[in-house]
Amino acid sequence: MMARRWIAETLFDGVRLAFEADAVLHDSVTGHHRLELIENSVFGRMLLLDGAVQVASADEFVYHEMMAHVPIIAHGAVRDVLIIGGGDGGLAEEVLKHRQVESVLQVEIDASVVELSRSHFGIFNAAAFADPRWRIEIADGAAFVRGTDRRFDVVLVDSTDPSDISAALFTEAFYADVGRCLRPGGIVVAQCGVPFLQEAGFRSSMQALARVFDTVSCYIAAVPTYFGGHLALGWGSHGRAALDADVDTLSRRAADACRDTRYYTPEVHRAAFALPRYIDTALNEAVAAR
Repeated sequence: MMARRWIAETLFDGVRLAFEADAVLHDSVTGHHRLELIENSVFGRMLLLDGAVQVASADEFVYHEMMAHVPIIAHGAVRDVLIIGGGDGGLAEEVLKHRQVESVLQVEIDASVVELSRSHFGIFNAAAFADPRWRIEIADGAAFVRGTDRRFDVVLVDSTDPSDISAALFTEAFYADVGRCLRPGGIVVAQCGVPFLQEAGFRSSMQALARVFDTVSCYIAAVPTYFGGHLALGWGSHGRAALDADVDTLSRRAADACRDTRYYTPEVHRAAFALPRYIDTALNEAVAAR
């Protein structure tokens, strides 16, 4: 009998999470990451970068729906979207459900992630790859926003946690460049980690956002594979109109694009900004310290 293989994800000092690999579909080292692709009986097909779970076919809808639909529906008139990272393609597919969106430009640093995801995650990204409104550029996201003259209505930062490759995507300088890329009324949303386990990083990210944008908040989602409590998605904009959109307004805007969502609803959208006190306290102290 073959021994069962477990893939361990070392999240932080003192914390390790393991997933049983019913099958190992891919294991390689690129110029940027170690890529592992496994099958698990609970979470389905899972992609790990450098030992950390990035996406799982069973629960990807939670993260991708909340990152895409919250800012797009809150804005109400999005035409052009920039995605930094997100090489698995799931976020782009959710963005492209909005028929008023005219273009989605995705900037991903590692072509291998895109190629592997296109081959193995068609269940949630095939529509994006087939949509003529979507274009991908293999490049460094921080360098791209620093040099581009294009303007966007929404910028979505779907990055890994801070590392040698992605640390620049959590800085004030990066958010300042993003702010320059936004049209009036534009919104940036960025993955800001799990505050219970990554409080220092969460505070740092929110403080950096607050040094650039006059309206800063965050909202939360419960993503089963992102261990340790709620995942925080940071929000930056100039002005509160989009942030304060009520449920009736959100419902009208969501009627078409969100008919088949499995997590997002207008009610969940509003409720996601009601933060547990420990997250709210960290957010408010970070913003006050800007």
